Amino acid sequence: MQLKNRVLKSINNEDESRCVDIFLRGDNTFGFEEFRRDFEDNRGWFPIGFFGDLVFDSEIRALDAARTKVSWLVTAMDWWTG
Repeated sequence: MQLKNRVLKSINNEDESRCVDIFLRGDNTFGFEEFRRDFEDNRGWFPIGFFGDLVFDSEIRALDAARTKVSWLVTAMDWWTG
């Protein structure tokens, strides 16, 4: 049985149509994924980055990699931590 990932951080863009989740896997490795949602439908969030299989040994390394792969994330991080 595969354990579910535990989301440690979820960072939204300014209009909250996209987010990046930083997560911890059951094997104590870390990863991230970019998601998108369309407000006009009720399907919720769906992955668009397909980064979820990348493996990192720490939360900070996963977040650093996400910053290099997801163009809007640097601006969102400034707003999110600001």
